[in-house]
Amino acid sequence: MASDSDDSLPPQGRFTRMRKLAGLSMQVGSEVLKSSAKRLAGGTPELLSMGAAEKLVATLGELKGAAMKLGQAISMDPDLLTPEVRQVLARLQNQAPAMSYEQVARVVREELGAPPEEAFREFSREPLAAASLGQVHRAVLPDGRPVAVKVQYPGIAESMAQDLQNVGMVVKTVSMASKLMDGSAYFQEFRDELLLELDYRREAALAKGFARAVAPLKDVYVPEVFSSHSAGRVLTLELLEGLTLKDWVPTGPSNEERFRVSRQLIRATYGPFFGTGEIHADPHPGNFMVMPDGRLGLLDFGSIKRFSLRFVDANQRMFQHATRMEAMDVLGLSRDVGFTTELPDAEAEALIREILHIAGRPMRTTPYDYATCEISRDLRNHFARNAPRFLKLKPPAEAVMFFRSTGGLVQNLRLLGARGDFRGVFLEVAALLG
Repeated sequence: MASDSDDSLPPQGRFTRMRKLAGLSMQVGSEVLKSSAKRLAGGTPELLSMGAAEKLVATLGELKGAAMKLGQAISMDPDLLTPEVRQVLARLQNQAPAMSYEQVARVVREELGAPPEEAFREFSREPLAAASLGQVHRAVLPDGRPVAVKVQYPGIAESMAQDLQNVGMVVKTVSMASKLMDGSAYFQEFRDELLLELDYRREAALAKGFARAVAPLKDVYVPEVFSSHSAGRVLTLELLEGLTLKDWVPTGPSNEERFRVSRQLIRATYGPFFGTGEIHADPHPGNFMVMPDGRLGLLDFGSIKRFSLRFVDANQRMFQHATRMEAMDVLGLSRDVGFTTELPDAEAEALIREILHIAGRPMRTTPYDYATCEISRDLRNHFARNAPRFLKLKPPAEAVMFFRSTGGLVQNLRLLGARGDFRGVFLEVAALLG
């Protein structure tokens, strides 16, 4: 448990946080150079050593906020890291350094008007999990119902704003240097979504809405929200029992079990998107729980993204064509989604068609083996080979969170590594559309 001092809270000050990240960048950069030299010498390169991974966890876990979310994203990519290093970085998903109980009690008292011992029948002093914006404590309501209480770190709003201001300066500088490199709209979308996560009243409303969105999926579950014990910086939810994906996979589940959970993840991602235009856009493995009764529990609803009707409708038509393996007007549908292009039509269509061809492998091939899935690697290579042309092909800003969710889904399916009839699963999703 953290000490009782303010040292347990995220460091404050824009330049203090920038300095810590700069020092971390120097160490990681040194590791990358060593890896490149090893590759040139014919050896097997490793992007990060265990020492550098531990440094990443310590620094990003201390900074929390946007910096820690970056570490969570890195920890999901098996192409960048060895299994041992990924295991170290996975601690960022729900095992960050915790704040002291005194700090927790202060926030609860300020938000609910009473200390934890009075607001709840029971309240554990030790956290169940400590993540990027707050930590979770097991508690019991006065009526005896077990709950999970998320308490926001004091000062995290200022820390997030400072991190995003630092990143924004870089984006602005790059954008001013070249119109082709202008990523300001995408950064603004990402920035706005991250800052909205700080409002737990909003998250409570999103959780209730997402529960309605997944209601047709009987094996996917969103916990109940208890508004009586929730406020701007405290969120009380029904306590779900089970193991998060990152803890469940090491228990050695059978392929049948891993396929079942993979199917649930696919439906939990695309079902709400096509049904109500919403998607869970923070898909790291700590946010999904395998429950004892076989259902998939969803956690953390601050990043539920709602999309425009235009975006959902065009993606729905594209998805239906893909699952039916029909010819489609790739460029026309992409423009309906909101893409703009400064390329000749034939070039733009070829680039997008290759993306769809790579991403659509599980929709065409059966059985498909996610243990050997190379979708992320091949997409990364496609973008790298055609980088100058991709700069002239711009998706709509709202696509940022869609790509974050669906890209994370692929990484989670790789983590599960199941083999089976995934084409059938995607056809199930298409059937929900009518």
